[in-house]
Amino acid sequence: MEWELTEVPGNLTPSLQATVDVVAANIEPKLASTLIRQLSQACPLENLRHVKRVRRHIECGKSELSIILCLSTGSETCSKQLPVDVQKIVDSYQLNPFTTKVSMCSATSKEEWEDQCKLWPTSYHPAHDLGIVRGFREDELPSIFNCMKIAIQLSKVGNAAIIVDPSSTQIIAKATDQTHQHDTSEKGNKLSEVKAADAFSLNESTGSDSNLLLPTSFLSKYNSLNMEVSCINPWGWTKQRTTGKKPLPGEGFFAWHPLRHAAMVAIENAAERDRMMFPSTSIIKPDSNGNLENYNDNEPAKRLKTDTEVKFEHEDKEQSADETTRPYLCTGLDIYLVWEPCAMCAMALVHHRFKRVFYAFPNPVNGALGGVYRLHGEKSLNHHYNVFRVLVPDVCLNGLNGGSK
Repeated sequence: MEWELTEVPGNLTPSLQATVDVVAANIEPKLASTLIRQLSQACPLENLRHVKRVRRHIECGKSELSIILCLSTGSETCSKQLPVDVQKIVDSYQLNPFTTKVSMCSATSKEEWEDQCKLWPTSYHPAHDLGIVRGFREDELPSIFNCMKIAIQLSKVGNAAIIVDPSSTQIIAKATDQTHQHDTSEKGNKLSEVKAADAFSLNESTGSDSNLLLPTSFLSKYNSLNMEVSCINPWGWTKQRTTGKKPLPGEGFFAWHPLRHAAMVAIENAAERDRMMFPSTSIIKPDSNGNLENYNDNEPAKRLKTDTEVKFEHEDKEQSADETTRPYLCTGLDIYLVWEPCAMCAMALVHHRFKRVFYAFPNPVNGALGGVYRLHGEKSLNHHYNVFRVLVPDVCLNGLNGGSK
């Protein structure tokens, strides 16, 4: 098996059985235009815009037309299901209503569209830009696979995450799980260097697959759901408190904490990077209690623009064209995780406006992006990202029994 990328849909593709009942009637071809116009006014099919109103079919060697009158209400007789205006049309043209089924959702592929048309004709509009549907371009695949290699190499104990700017293919931040006391090492939990000269570009190869250095415990983690992965076992940290030790304080934050999953730490590191690149006029220092003092972000609070601001906004664009503005959270960035995130991490990715999420191994215990739940398909959320699973080649996993090559 080679490196492969598959999309994890937010909602499972509706099957052919996802249908809805409608009331239809056979009509004469010369009446089609008139009935379509009248029924569109009397009973528009707002939730079935993908379904064509008229169907042409062959019955006993003769071509016939059928037209959808309205949605079915489930009554035994068709006459009791018709709205008043539709009933008047039926009576005027002496139609004989019958109940049939049509597809509930629009087709997402040509094959699905062909299956839908076996019930009743539907419309299918394929996207001209396949990248819009897939969420990635073919020329991005080498960079995507390289990012996952880096994340896997970073994963020694628990999960690992790296945040990448897809426009420049540079790593913004990286992190590993910090939910156990032995995870307090700074290595692997730093924000990327701010200096352009030190910025790591993913265009630089990490080596061939055969030279991918992975920890000896990685194969066992994949097969037996190693309890060091915080998103799989969020209570695993309790086993580390046999001596009753408390979390060790770091520079303004705890060096380890039960909620410091890899994705959360990576987001924190990305925020720290932004604060370094776009410093405020005031110095932000925590007091003895860990609270921030003298905080002044030097940025106006969020509020609706006034008419005056909108009117003169274009005048300010020329002045600020050369000024680099601080990005809003992680908007437009990608994150790569070795293990599928839990619900807490997945929601954090929503709040920080990530564009795409990639993970290598599913989380069948607490996975929120396909393993157990599909949080990214929840319509009530105010932001949605695309989710992909990167299938790691067998050659990278088979050689792990004996350690790194």
